[in-house]
Amino acid sequence: MFTPSQHDVRRFFCEAYRKHQGNQVLTPLEAIARDWIVQHPEYHEALRDVDEALAADYSIERGHSNPFLHLSMHLSITEQISIDQPPGIRGAFQLLAQRRGSEHEAHHEIMEALGEMIWNAQRSGLPPDGAAYIDNIKRRAQG
Repeated sequence: MFTPSQHDVRRFFCEAYRKHQGNQVLTPLEAIARDWIVQHPEYHEALRDVDEALAADYSIERGHSNPFLHLSMHLSITEQISIDQPPGIRGAFQLLAQRRGSEHEAHHEIMEALGEMIWNAQRSGLPPDGAAYIDNIKRRAQG
């Protein structure tokens, strides 16, 4: 399993942004990252300088959202949907996106459900519950 470091993740997004800005060829994963970067212009400044990105502190105490975590979650959810893993996420996403009228907004709601699943797993010491995660997304689509 590939487990990139925090610096690896930050370098990846900065490089995808740099290539996008320079109209250079992107890898397939960089192209997906670029699509999310384009939808988040508020993060462009954070992606411009890799050295600043590596040094940036996005701790909760500082009160700033972490653009690299946010973009990583978009990538993760995109991958989950593309392979329908956990099973049912593709359908739950489509339902949520239809109800919200926006795939982007659906992603943001799924991020909340993903965060809840991870928090619950950490708190309980049990593996993440994919079925509960999908149920959470479906409930959001119904509400």
